[in-house]
Amino acid sequence: MDKKYNKLILITAPSGAGKTSIVKYLMTKFSQLAFSVSATTRQPRDNEKDGEDYYFISESDFREKIHHKEFLEWEMVYEGKYYGTLKSEIERIWQLKKVPVLDIDVQGAIHVQQQYPVNTIAIFIQAPSSEELRKRLQGRGSETEESLQARVDKSSFEMTFKNHFENVIVNKDFTTACLEAENIVSTFLEKE
Repeated sequence: MDKKYNKLILITAPSGAGKTSIVKYLMTKFSQLAFSVSATTRQPRDNEKDGEDYYFISESDFREKIHHKEFLEWEMVYEGKYYGTLKSEIERIWQLKKVPVLDIDVQGAIHVQQQYPVNTIAIFIQAPSSEELRKRLQGRGSETEESLQARVDKSSFEMTFKNHFENVIVNKDFTTACLEAENIVSTFLEKE
């Protein structure tokens, strides 16, 4: 495999910090990137498509894939809600001579970095404050008060891991955060 394409880009953040929006921005800027579609056991939101946003699978199928070691990484992010990156998805993208971009949970990103310490870059996105994070999550309109509180609590825990990442972007202003991410990715892609 050509070293130029045997790379990984990890974008990680607590829920609501803006990582998915920044990933979408990066995908428009670099033709050599390909979005790595994660698998999950959660139900799709109204605007999400299977195989495009996520591979939506049953909990029993997910557990079977864990048993057969088909995941590069996986986590039970919330009770009964599994997320993971299929090894076959990364291989599929590399076969296309593209660079996979993983929009990934914080602990999953740490696991991937441990498995691929070379040719991998990770960017940690954080909201400017926990109040702003709560406001963004409420703005989605997809959270119950209970799930909102669980996400806010989890984000506080995930913030304790930000020192595991060489690149940290505070998403106070979306345009500025996107440009910072674009510069980091551009430099990474130019390296042999």
